[in-house]
Amino acid sequence: MSLAEAPAPSMARSYWRLQRSELRLVLGRRRNVVLLLGLAAVPLLLGLVLFFTQDTALDGQGPAFLGRVTGNGLFLVVASVFLCLPFLLPLTIGIASGDAIAGEASAGTLRYLLTVPVGRTRLLLVKAVGALAFAAAAVASIAVVGLIAGAALFGIHDVTLLSGDTVSLGAGVLRVLAVVVYVGLSLTGLVAVGLFFSTLTEVPVGAMAATVVVAIVSGVLDTIPALSAIHPALLTHHWLDFAEFLRIEPDWGVIGGGLAVQAAWVAIFGALAWSRFTTADVTS
Repeated sequence: MSLAEAPAPSMARSYWRLQRSELRLVLGRRRNVVLLLGLAAVPLLLGLVLFFTQDTALDGQGPAFLGRVTGNGLFLVVASVFLCLPFLLPLTIGIASGDAIAGEASAGTLRYLLTVPVGRTRLLLVKAVGALAFAAAAVASIAVVGLIAGAALFGIHDVTLLSGDTVSLGAGVLRVLAVVVYVGLSLTGLVAVGLFFSTLTEVPVGAMAATVVVAIVSGVLDTIPALSAIHPALLTHHWLDFAEFLRIEPDWGVIGGGLAVQAAWVAIFGALAWSRFTTADVTS
Protein backbone atom coordinates (compact mmCIF):
# COMPACT_ATOMS: atom_id res chain seq x y z
CA MET A 1 0.00 0.00 0.00
CA SER A 2 1.35 3.40 -0.97
CA LEU A 3 1.56 6.30 1.43
CA ALA A 4 -1.10 8.12 -0.61
CA GLU A 5 -3.56 5.28 -0.06
CA ALA A 6 -2.88 4.83 3.65
CA PRO A 7 -5.01 7.66 5.11
CA ALA A 8 -8.25 6.53 3.40
CA PRO A 9 -8.92 3.44 5.54
CA SER A 10 -7.97 5.36 8.65
CA MET A 11 -10.43 8.13 7.81
CA ALA A 12 -13.14 5.59 7.02
CA ARG A 13 -12.58 3.82 10.33
CA SER A 14 -12.65 7.15 12.16
CA TYR A 15 -15.93 8.05 10.46
CA TRP A 16 -17.67 4.78 11.29
CA ARG A 17 -16.34 4.83 14.83
CA LEU A 18 -17.74 8.34 15.27
CA GLN A 19 -21.02 7.32 13.62
CA ARG A 20 -21.49 4.35 15.93
CA SER A 21 -20.70 6.56 18.90
CA GLU A 22 -23.25 9.13 17.74
CA LEU A 23 -25.97 6.51 17.28
CA ARG A 24 -25.32 5.13 20.76
CA LEU A 25 -25.46 8.66 22.17
CA VAL A 26 -28.65 9.65 20.38
CA LEU A 27 -30.57 6.43 20.97
CA GLY A 28 -29.23 5.89 24.48
CA ARG A 29 -29.53 9.41 25.89
CA ARG A 30 -31.99 9.42 28.78
CA ARG A 31 -33.97 12.37 27.43
CA ASN A 32 -34.40 10.71 24.06
CA VAL A 33 -35.37 7.39 25.62
CA VAL A 34 -38.06 9.20 27.61
CA LEU A 35 -39.33 10.83 24.41
CA LEU A 36 -39.51 7.46 22.67
CA LEU A 37 -41.33 5.93 25.64
CA GLY A 38 -43.77 8.84 25.61
CA LEU A 39 -44.54 8.30 21.94
CA ALA A 40 -44.87 4.55 22.50
CA ALA A 41 -47.41 5.22 25.24
CA VAL A 42 -49.76 7.00 22.80
CA PRO A 43 -51.04 3.89 20.98
CA LEU A 44 -51.28 1.97 24.24
CA LEU A 45 -53.37 4.68 25.93
CA LEU A 46 -55.43 5.23 22.80
CA GLY A 47 -56.10 1.52 22.47
CA LEU A 48 -57.19 1.24 26.11
CA VAL A 49 -59.51 4.23 25.80
CA LEU A 50 -61.12 2.79 22.67
CA PHE A 51 -61.36 -0.66 24.23
CA PHE A 52 -63.23 0.55 27.32
CA THR A 53 -65.53 2.91 25.38
CA GLN A 54 -66.37 0.68 22.41
CA ASP A 55 -69.81 -0.22 23.74
CA THR A 56 -70.70 3.24 25.03
CA ALA A 57 -72.11 6.42 23.52
CA LEU A 58 -68.55 7.52 22.74
CA ASP A 59 -68.02 4.63 20.33
CA GLY A 60 -67.47 5.79 16.76
CA GLN A 61 -66.76 9.41 17.63
CA GLY A 62 -63.63 11.21 16.50
CA PRO A 63 -61.60 10.98 13.25
CA ALA A 64 -62.46 8.26 10.74
CA PHE A 65 -59.36 6.19 11.55
CA LEU A 66 -60.41 5.90 15.18
CA GLY A 67 -63.74 4.36 14.29
CA ARG A 68 -62.00 1.50 12.49
CA VAL A 69 -59.67 0.54 15.33
CA THR A 70 -62.17 -1.53 17.33
CA GLY A 71 -62.93 -3.61 14.25
CA ASN A 72 -59.30 -4.24 13.34
CA GLY A 73 -56.28 -3.64 15.57
CA LEU A 74 -54.08 -2.82 12.57
CA PHE A 75 -55.81 0.55 12.39
CA LEU A 76 -54.47 1.41 15.84
CA VAL A 77 -51.08 1.94 14.15
CA VAL A 78 -52.60 4.31 11.60
CA ALA A 79 -54.73 6.16 14.16
CA SER A 80 -51.77 6.61 16.52
CA VAL A 81 -49.53 7.99 13.78
CA PHE A 82 -52.36 10.28 12.70
CA LEU A 83 -52.71 11.70 16.22
CA CYS A 84 -48.96 12.13 16.78
CA LEU A 85 -48.14 13.68 13.41
CA PRO A 86 -49.43 17.24 13.94
CA PHE A 87 -47.47 18.01 17.13
CA LEU A 88 -45.86 15.19 19.12
CA LEU A 89 -43.68 13.86 16.33
CA PRO A 90 -42.53 17.36 15.20
CA LEU A 91 -41.76 18.20 18.84
CA THR A 92 -39.71 15.04 19.23
CA ILE A 93 -37.87 15.53 15.94
CA GLY A 94 -37.25 19.18 16.76
CA ILE A 95 -35.63 18.28 20.08
CA ALA A 96 -33.33 15.68 18.54
CA SER A 97 -32.27 17.56 15.40
CA GLY A 98 -32.09 20.98 17.06
CA ASP A 99 -29.69 19.57 19.64
CA ALA A 100 -27.41 17.87 17.10
CA ILE A 101 -24.80 20.64 16.70
CA ALA A 102 -25.99 23.26 19.18
CA GLY A 103 -25.89 20.73 22.00
CA GLU A 104 -22.22 19.99 21.37
CA ALA A 105 -21.45 23.71 21.16
CA SER A 106 -23.32 24.39 24.38
CA ALA A 107 -21.45 21.62 26.19
CA GLY A 108 -18.11 22.89 24.86
CA THR A 109 -17.33 19.60 23.09
CA LEU A 110 -17.78 20.67 19.46
CA ARG A 111 -14.21 21.89 18.98
CA TYR A 112 -12.90 18.58 20.32
CA LEU A 113 -15.07 16.62 17.89
CA LEU A 114 -13.55 18.62 15.06
CA THR A 115 -10.12 17.27 15.95
CA VAL A 116 -11.26 13.79 14.85
CA PRO A 117 -9.91 13.24 11.31
CA VAL A 118 -13.28 13.23 9.53
CA GLY A 119 -13.71 16.91 8.67
CA ARG A 120 -16.69 19.17 9.19
CA THR A 121 -18.69 17.77 6.28
CA ARG A 122 -18.44 14.23 7.60
CA LEU A 123 -19.18 15.36 11.13
CA LEU A 124 -22.33 17.07 9.89
CA LEU A 125 -23.23 13.85 8.06
CA VAL A 126 -22.72 11.89 11.30
CA LYS A 127 -25.07 14.26 13.12
CA ALA A 128 -27.63 14.09 10.31
CA VAL A 129 -27.63 10.29 10.29
CA GLY A 130 -28.06 10.30 14.07
CA ALA A 131 -31.05 12.66 13.85
CA LEU A 132 -32.60 10.60 11.03
CA ALA A 133 -32.10 7.41 13.03
CA PHE A 134 -33.91 8.97 15.97
CA ALA A 135 -36.77 10.07 13.69
CA ALA A 136 -37.05 6.51 12.40
CA ALA A 137 -37.01 5.17 15.96
CA ALA A 138 -39.75 7.63 16.95
CA VAL A 139 -42.11 6.47 14.20
CA ALA A 140 -41.18 2.82 14.76
CA SER A 141 -41.92 3.04 18.49
CA ILE A 142 -45.47 4.18 17.72
CA ALA A 143 -45.94 1.52 15.06
CA VAL A 144 -44.59 -1.43 17.04
CA VAL A 145 -46.54 -0.67 20.21
CA GLY A 146 -49.62 0.15 18.13
CA LEU A 147 -49.43 -3.20 16.37
CA ILE A 148 -48.92 -5.16 19.60
CA ALA A 149 -51.62 -3.27 21.51
CA GLY A 150 -54.04 -3.42 18.57
CA ALA A 151 -53.58 -7.16 18.16
CA ALA A 152 -54.00 -7.79 21.89
CA LEU A 153 -57.07 -5.57 22.36
CA PHE A 154 -58.96 -5.95 19.10
CA GLY A 155 -57.28 -8.66 17.06
CA ILE A 156 -56.04 -8.21 13.51
CA HIS A 157 -58.01 -9.30 10.46
CA ASP A 158 -58.37 -8.72 6.76
CA VAL A 159 -58.30 -4.97 6.14
CA THR A 160 -61.24 -2.97 4.83
CA LEU A 161 -59.76 -0.02 2.97
CA LEU A 162 -61.10 3.53 2.86
CA SER A 163 -62.65 2.71 -0.52
CA GLY A 164 -64.67 -0.12 1.04
CA ASP A 165 -62.67 -2.90 -0.60
CA THR A 166 -61.17 -5.65 1.53
CA VAL A 167 -57.63 -6.99 1.21
CA SER A 168 -55.99 -9.93 2.92
CA LEU A 169 -54.26 -9.62 6.26
CA GLY A 170 -50.84 -9.92 4.62
CA ALA A 171 -51.63 -7.18 2.11
CA GLY A 172 -53.07 -5.05 4.90
CA VAL A 173 -49.91 -5.38 6.98
CA LEU A 174 -47.83 -4.32 3.98
CA ARG A 175 -50.05 -1.28 3.45
CA VAL A 176 -49.78 -0.26 7.10
CA LEU A 177 -46.01 -0.74 6.87
CA ALA A 178 -46.03 1.55 3.81
CA VAL A 179 -47.92 4.15 5.88
CA VAL A 180 -45.25 3.99 8.59
CA VAL A 181 -42.39 4.27 6.08
CA TYR A 182 -44.06 7.20 4.30
CA VAL A 183 -44.55 9.06 7.58
CA GLY A 184 -40.90 8.47 8.49
CA LEU A 185 -39.74 9.82 5.14
CA SER A 186 -42.12 12.78 5.51
CA LEU A 187 -40.17 13.89 8.60
CA THR A 188 -36.81 14.09 6.82
CA GLY A 189 -37.44 17.68 5.74
CA LEU A 190 -38.03 18.70 9.35
CA VAL A 191 -34.81 16.94 10.38
CA ALA A 192 -32.92 19.04 7.82
CA VAL A 193 -34.57 22.21 9.11
CA GLY A 194 -33.60 21.34 12.68
CA LEU A 195 -30.04 20.56 11.67
CA PHE A 196 -29.76 23.94 9.96
CA PHE A 197 -31.04 25.84 13.00
CA SER A 198 -28.68 23.80 15.14
CA THR A 199 -25.71 25.22 13.21
CA LEU A 200 -26.85 28.80 13.87
CA THR A 201 -26.70 28.87 17.64
CA GLU A 202 -25.02 27.52 20.75
CA VAL A 203 -28.37 27.44 22.55
CA PRO A 204 -30.04 24.08 21.84
CA VAL A 205 -33.45 25.18 23.14
CA GLY A 206 -33.53 27.97 20.57
CA ALA A 207 -32.83 25.58 17.69
CA MET A 208 -35.40 23.10 19.01
CA ALA A 209 -38.08 25.78 19.36
CA ALA A 210 -37.39 27.25 15.92
CA THR A 211 -37.72 23.80 14.33
CA VAL A 212 -41.07 23.12 15.97
CA VAL A 213 -42.30 26.61 15.06
CA VAL A 214 -41.52 25.94 11.38
CA ALA A 215 -43.74 22.85 11.47
CA ILE A 216 -46.52 24.70 13.29
CA VAL A 217 -46.42 27.71 10.97
CA SER A 218 -46.44 25.42 7.95
CA GLY A 219 -49.54 23.70 9.31
CA VAL A 220 -51.27 27.02 9.94
CA LEU A 221 -50.47 28.36 6.47
CA ASP A 222 -51.81 25.13 5.01
CA THR A 223 -55.26 25.95 6.41
CA ILE A 224 -55.51 29.41 4.79
CA PRO A 225 -57.38 29.15 1.45
CA ALA A 226 -55.93 32.43 0.17
CA LEU A 227 -52.47 30.81 0.23
CA SER A 228 -53.50 27.74 -1.76
CA ALA A 229 -50.86 28.51 -4.39
CA ILE A 230 -48.05 27.74 -1.94
CA HIS A 231 -49.72 24.83 -0.14
CA PRO A 232 -48.10 22.07 -2.24
CA ALA A 233 -44.62 23.35 -1.31
CA LEU A 234 -45.26 23.56 2.43
CA LEU A 235 -43.36 21.20 4.69
CA THR A 236 -46.46 19.66 6.27
CA HIS A 237 -48.89 19.76 3.34
CA HIS A 238 -48.33 16.16 2.23
CA TRP A 239 -47.90 14.57 5.67
CA LEU A 240 -51.40 13.05 5.65
CA ASP A 241 -51.06 11.66 2.14
CA PHE A 242 -50.24 8.32 3.77
CA ALA A 243 -54.01 7.69 3.43
CA GLU A 244 -53.32 6.83 -0.23
CA PHE A 245 -51.98 3.46 0.92
CA LEU A 246 -55.40 2.70 2.38
CA ARG A 247 -57.16 3.00 -0.98
CA ILE A 248 -57.56 0.11 -3.39
CA GLU A 249 -55.34 1.88 -5.93
CA PRO A 250 -52.92 4.36 -4.31
CA ASP A 251 -52.26 7.51 -6.32
CA TRP A 252 -48.51 7.20 -6.79
CA GLY A 253 -48.40 10.72 -8.20
CA VAL A 254 -49.62 12.08 -4.86
CA ILE A 255 -47.20 9.90 -2.92
CA GLY A 256 -44.28 10.76 -5.18
CA GLY A 257 -45.13 14.45 -5.01
CA GLY A 258 -45.09 14.38 -1.22
CA LEU A 259 -41.72 12.66 -1.13
CA ALA A 260 -40.35 15.07 -3.74
CA VAL A 261 -41.31 18.03 -1.53
CA GLN A 262 -39.47 16.46 1.39
CA ALA A 263 -36.43 15.85 -0.83
CA ALA A 264 -36.47 19.53 -1.82
CA TRP A 265 -36.58 20.65 1.82
CA VAL A 266 -33.76 18.24 2.66
CA ALA A 267 -31.67 19.53 -0.25
CA ILE A 268 -32.23 23.21 0.55
CA PHE A 269 -31.81 23.11 4.31
CA GLY A 270 -29.12 20.43 4.14
CA ALA A 271 -27.13 22.72 1.85
CA LEU A 272 -27.73 25.68 4.17
CA ALA A 273 -26.60 23.64 7.17
CA TRP A 274 -23.47 22.50 5.32
CA SER A 275 -22.66 26.03 4.18
CA ARG A 276 -23.05 27.42 7.67
CA PHE A 277 -21.24 24.65 9.52
CA THR A 278 -18.23 24.42 7.20
CA THR A 279 -17.57 28.17 7.34
CA ALA A 280 -18.52 29.09 10.92
CA ASP A 281 -15.95 29.90 13.57
CA VAL A 282 -16.17 27.26 16.27
CA THR A 283 -15.16 28.60 19.69
CA SER A 284 -16.78 26.07 21.98
